[in-house]
Amino acid sequence: MRLLLVEDDAKLGLELQRALNKAGYATDLSIDGEDAQAMGEIEPYDLVVLDLGLPKRSGLEVLRNWRQQQLTIPVIILTARDGWEDKVQGFKAGADDYLAKPFQTEELLVRINAVLRRCAGQNTGDLRYQKITLDESTQTVRLGSEDVQQLTGTEFKLLRYFMLHPGKIVSKSELVEHVYQLDSDKDSNVLEVYINRLRQKIGSELIQTRRGQGYIFGKQH
Repeated sequence: MRLLLVEDDAKLGLELQRALNKAGYATDLSIDGEDAQAMGEIEPYDLVVLDLGLPKRSGLEVLRNWRQQQLTIPVIILTARDGWEDKVQGFKAGADDYLAKPFQTEELLVRINAVLRRCAGQNTGDLRYQKITLDESTQTVRLGSEDVQQLTGTEFKLLRYFMLHPGKIVSKSELVEHVYQLDSDKDSNVLEVYINRLRQKIGSELIQTRRGQGYIFGKQH
C-alpha cells in the first residue's frame, strides 16, 4: 500500500517515513501544503497522513480542496491541537481519523491499518482469505495449520494489496503504483519475479494471470 506522509517537521517526518516503510508501506514524504495537495491529486495513494500546521497551505485547506475535487482518498489528520473543536473541523472537512501529537508510532500504524481495512470492507485483525492468513506485524504468511513463512518486503506489499482487493483484476501498472515509492525503480518485469516467488509460497492457484489485463487474487467477483 502506498502512503503520502505530509509533515513539515523534518526530523519527525523522516522518522515516521522510516517507520512506515519498515511496516511495509511505500511512503512518500511532503513538507508543505501546496506540494502535498499536488501530489495527492496526481499520485494514486491508498491513504494520506496529513499534518494540519503546514507552511504555504494548511492541512485543513488541502483536505477541503481534495474533497471539493471528489478525491475520496482516506486521510488521517495529525495535529498538535487536540481540542474537540479542531477535531470537529477536521471531520467536517472530510478526515477519516484524527491523531493528536505527541503520539506513539504504534498507534499511528494501528489507525492506518484500521482505516485501510474499513475502506476495503475488511475486518480488523490479521488479513485472511480462505486458508491464507497474513500477519502484518511480522510480515509472515500462514497457510492453514502449516508452518509460517517469512515474506520479503516486496512480497509482503504485494500480498497485502492482493488480499485487500480479492476477486478484482489488478493491472501490473496498478501494482507498481501501489507498492513502490515515488523515487523507486519501478521495473514491471522485476514485479513478475516477485509474484512468481509469492505463488511458490502460497500456491499458484491463488494468483491467476489475466492475459492483457493483469492479475487476480482468489475468485473473481
